[in-house]
Amino acid sequence: MTLDTFLNDLPHVAAQTEPAIVKRKSRDFYWYSPALKARLHGLAAQAVVMPRTTDDVLDIARAARRHNVPLTVRGGGTGNYGQAVPLQQGVIVDMTEMNRVLKVEHGVARVQAGANILALDRELRGQGLEIRMFPSTKRTASIGGFYCGGSGGIGSVRWGGLSNPGNLLGARLVSLAAEPEVQDLRGREVFCLQHAYGTTGIVTEVDVPVEPVIAWQDLAIGFADFAAATAFGRSLAMQPGIDRKLVSVIDARLVPYFPHLSDVVPPGHAIVIAMVAPAAVTVVDDLARQQNGSICYHAAMHEAEDDPTRMPLYELTWNHTTLQVLKKDRSFTYLQCLHPAQDMLESVDTMTRLLGEEVMFHLEFMNVGGQIACAGLPVFRFTTQDRLDAIIALFRAHGVSVANPHVYTLEDGSPRQQIAPELLAAKQRNDPMGLLNPGKMRSFTPVAQETPA
Repeated sequence: MTLDTFLNDLPHVAAQTEPAIVKRKSRDFYWYSPALKARLHGLAAQAVVMPRTTDDVLDIARAARRHNVPLTVRGGGTGNYGQAVPLQQGVIVDMTEMNRVLKVEHGVARVQAGANILALDRELRGQGLEIRMFPSTKRTASIGGFYCGGSGGIGSVRWGGLSNPGNLLGARLVSLAAEPEVQDLRGREVFCLQHAYGTTGIVTEVDVPVEPVIAWQDLAIGFADFAAATAFGRSLAMQPGIDRKLVSVIDARLVPYFPHLSDVVPPGHAIVIAMVAPAAVTVVDDLARQQNGSICYHAAMHEAEDDPTRMPLYELTWNHTTLQVLKKDRSFTYLQCLHPAQDMLESVDTMTRLLGEEVMFHLEFMNVGGQIACAGLPVFRFTTQDRLDAIIALFRAHGVSVANPHVYTLEDGSPRQQIAPELLAAKQRNDPMGLLNPGKMRSFTPVAQETPA
């Protein structure tokens, strides 16, 4: 195919072919990983298209089938595994022009997939509501990209991961089947789009649960050592009487990388970062003092979020912890781990003893199957691929699950190194020619020699 032929079929869809812009839209944050940087650097699409309506997306899908054009769908481009990087050139589908809140009723917001999450939450706040969960990249991420490329975030301590039943209530997607069509998904059907990197359909709308807005308070609580901070973090995460949206534990060696906190946290102290309701602040303060901790920092989260000169503390948690380090030293990288809910403290203690000098530990508490567990996002200096593989193997040998962020396929990034059969079936049904983000689902074999629609 020639690019002109494809674009001529889309006279009403905005397109961009300026090489510098196309290159920028072909990137995400894969450079967190030296391994991915080596494999993905320099890859780019041939053009970007920017749909404004579902009909535009249908036209793009039909043109892609007709001309055998690979499509890579993106929102804010905040993924870390090369989700938005086209492996086989083709065309980027930039969804950020589809950014409206369509309706809010009965605790559910129907939102176009390209909506910026911060803008969405501000609009909901005007109605006295907020979304349950968001990523640390809230200021730049899109809601569709969060569900299609992420797995959890701020709010997971209450609501679990994105794939937990009830965290995504419905979605609309456009398929690249023999005759591209709009599908409305409900209940378990939405599983086929979650953390699928846009390989199973082009998501245009999502139904997300909302709840009454809370004036969340940011707290940083200091402890003399990491073990004490971890014990307190677990205790706080398990308190049913405290409204909390975030509980993170940060190694003392990470604190100097953090703007706004490095000057207020006592030297050598680990911290717990928490978002709690206003009524819970004095309760948390009392619990911390009982465990020899003290609040070092307190601010209203929304005030910091709305002030461009300040930083809400959630931008020091989840994978923003890694980003704060990388801003100062690009030689570091990270892992994504899950410590078992049972014997959690023992598991963390074991790994800190085995790797403590080499690894700066960082934990995120979350609800996993009704139990409080903790995700580990340890930060360490990258030396060689062999050493990286050895660290991953060490975690797994001690019962810690690892979702490898240094690979770009769905299978290799899964803790089980495979994908669910339902996901593969959805790919075969919705994209038989393998035009959606090709190369990211290695279990899939495209239909050979299919006659284009």
